[in-house]
Amino acid sequence: MQQILDSKLMHPRDQIIVIISRIYNRGFTTTSGGNISIMDENGDMWVTPSAIDKGTLRASDIMCVKKDGTIMGPHKPSSEYPFHRAIYNMRPDIKALVHAHPPALVSFSIVRQIPDTMMIAQARHICGPIGYAAYELPGSEELGVLIAKEFEKGYKAIIMENHGTVVGGSSIADAFQRFETLELCAHTTLLSKNIGEPKFLTEQQIQQFEDLKNYQLPEMENVSYPPAEQERRSEICRIVNRSCRQGLMISSYGTVSVRWEGNDFLITPTDQQRWEIKPADIVQIRDLKREPGKNPSRSVRLHAEIYKRYPNINSIIITQPPHLMAFSITHQHLDVRTIPESWIFLRDVHNIPYGPQFNNFDVIFKRLDQDEPAVILENDAVLVTGDKLLNTFDKLEVAEFSAKSIILGARLGEMVPISDEQVEGLRKKFLS
Repeated sequence: MQQILDSKLMHPRDQIIVIISRIYNRGFTTTSGGNISIMDENGDMWVTPSAIDKGTLRASDIMCVKKDGTIMGPHKPSSEYPFHRAIYNMRPDIKALVHAHPPALVSFSIVRQIPDTMMIAQARHICGPIGYAAYELPGSEELGVLIAKEFEKGYKAIIMENHGTVVGGSSIADAFQRFETLELCAHTTLLSKNIGEPKFLTEQQIQQFEDLKNYQLPEMENVSYPPAEQERRSEICRIVNRSCRQGLMISSYGTVSVRWEGNDFLITPTDQQRWEIKPADIVQIRDLKREPGKNPSRSVRLHAEIYKRYPNINSIIITQPPHLMAFSITHQHLDVRTIPESWIFLRDVHNIPYGPQFNNFDVIFKRLDQDEPAVILENDAVLVTGDKLLNTFDKLEVAEFSAKSIILGARLGEMVPISDEQVEGLRKKFLS
């Protein structure tokens, strides 16, 4: 199980190990590349060491640069720590920094472009405007001054020319969430170019997403937690964690729910980073009332209507895997007649224009049922349903693999799908 990050209880060096492990294991940096730092309440900076394998770092390897400049620890601090210090001096509100070389963001840095985060609603809110720093020698004081000047303008994320990115946050979790979301935007944009052109949201459309914060279910008065309910909470957490590790979900977005009794269900909370979700955070929904003191996902009404309308659907995942999101932001149709498994699991996957997921569910229900368990919500997410949560997760994986195969194959030539006759053969053998 992935280690949960708790910035209130964990020492800065332990927090850094959790985040650098996620970054390295997700392929967002190399053995020697990138660095992370945290400024503690005493004004001391904890930072990753120079030239030590990012894949095997331990808490004892993390260096401390004291407020007076004294360096403590068994190694040299990262050669880039001067720009970390310069940013902290310029922006007291920033308490953690992540610098890495994730491939998609590096691609933008070497063509001198900034990713447009208006493709998905939460990205604009989380990333904010993106700054740009011209090239300077890595590890130099000049680079630190240049980047600090960009942060002085109010940015929390900077593209570094021919280098990578640096993002800051009020905590290491906040910085990582921003980093992960920005890389998703960059990655999805690059993938989308293989199948079409990305479409972007207006400020008014993004406001539709933000307005969901204002909707709240009433609180229930009495809550019970029978063993079956508790097990489902743990199951949701396992799937969320697995989704994060496999790049099918990121910190800032992803909803999982499971029916547990009649039309009542359990659902992930809103405004909580997905990597850190624990069983106690899951929200119970009973008779369209929420567990006291908890805020369910903004899509809770959609989940409630799906469970009410489709008694054979017992679990739902809404998330943003990069290859499926390429179809979401280009509004291209995902034809899953790629291999037999894809069609058997998914049948036809329809696109839903942006908006109905907020207040016009009938548009979705015209395209979603137990025989066609997934839809793509344009400029938003993919929605997948199933009778059991593991089965739903399996469908999500199949859909993302199918999307990836089509995108990779686009450079080779036109996709040749399974024929109608072959589909009919699958239908007779597996679905009759």
